[in-house]
Amino acid sequence: MPRDHQVLEGALSIQAALEAGFRDVHRLLIDKDKRADRRLRRLRRLAEAAGAAVSFVPRATIEANATGKSHGGLIALAGRRRYCQLADLPPADGAAFIAMLDGIEDPYNFAGAIRALYAAGADGAVLRRRNWTSATALVGRASGGTIERLPLALAESAADAAEYYRARGLAIACAANTESARSLYQADLTAPLFLLIGGERRGVTRSFLRAADWRLRIPYGRQYGQSLGTVGAASVIAFEVLRQRRCISL
Repeated sequence: MPRDHQVLEGALSIQAALEAGFRDVHRLLIDKDKRADRRLRRLRRLAEAAGAAVSFVPRATIEANATGKSHGGLIALAGRRRYCQLADLPPADGAAFIAMLDGIEDPYNFAGAIRALYAAGADGAVLRRRNWTSATALVGRASGGTIERLPLALAESAADAAEYYRARGLAIACAANTESARSLYQADLTAPLFLLIGGERRGVTRSFLRAADWRLRIPYGRQYGQSLGTVGAASVIAFEVLRQRRCISL
């Protein structure tokens, strides 16, 4: 495999990459035993329309290039992800909802958080320059292909991204389980919002907590001294943003 190629695995990831257009897909490899599978017709048409070669190969070829077992007999050789600029993420109309995932070390947690943000309607996500390209196939599968669809931008640090968006009118929020934090359900999340979600080990830095406009605490249903994991926190907050904005728009 050429060094500049990355492998995408499974129909969801490959279709998402072809439809979103954030990377070039060069070649689609399909298990030759699936040649007559009608469910793959759309995928093949998308690949051909994008100029990607479609090849039917032995299962062993798929297995040799895949990193997991859930590829379903499909892999694609693709180029590197193209990132947006920070300025590209806010929508032209409506209140922006942009999230940053910082310090997440587990690719499954990263993928799960991306999946939740995409499903809840986030406009995009900001990442540090250390990203998950080394685990492209795994994150693609675990995120259900949403990592290929969600616009992504890079920043040197969470503070840099927050400073940029604050200057453009976004409120800066972060998840925090502290006494000074406001209940998630008492905060007005309909305003333009930049949300930082920290990793499970390091969380959010004290300097960012002090500088944030809102520190959001997720109320629990019982006494519980620990924080939710990254995926749980991202899901709860993102869908509360969605709920509040839908209520306003009704």
